Amino acid sequence: MSRISHINLDDAGLPPPTPEIEQERKVAVFDLLEDNSFVLPARDDRPVPQGPYHLGLSIRDKRLVFDVVTETEEKAAEFHLSLGPFRQVVKDYFQICESYFDAVKKLPPSQIETIDMARRGIHNEGSRVLQERLEGKAEIDIDTARRLFTLICVLHFGG
Repeated sequence: MSRISHINLDDAGLPPPTPEIEQERKVAVFDLLEDNSFVLPARDDRPVPQGPYHLGLSIRDKRLVFDVVTETEEKAAEFHLSLGPFRQVVKDYFQICESYFDAVKKLPPSQIETIDMARRGIHNEGSRVLQERLEGKAEIDIDTARRLFTLICVLHFGG
């Protein structure tokens, strides 16, 4: 049961998302809840509360906060990650997404495909950064990392 069963994105105080960003968010949350892997490793010989987990994602004091509780609201973990390592890849991702959304409206499929490949490459880079930053805190597979990276981008949009 090492998985996320519920996710709460704390976007209070952020500007309203664009329709494209809102759609990305909905798809990421749906896909994440359908299939994910989220393992909390044992630390300091303390037992790890069993999942499935509820995950709260927020940005507080310029840090990305993962707040993890069990389905019975027992605290499982909380970790704060510096946003610094994510800044450039998030910026690049937003720029390529903007190009992609514009291209879909007016360019031929071959050019859209080229931009989409670049978009996926940047997304994969962001996912890799997330997996590295979570090392020792939580183990996630690449698909879970990709979906969580999308949600981090949603939070960055207003941050």
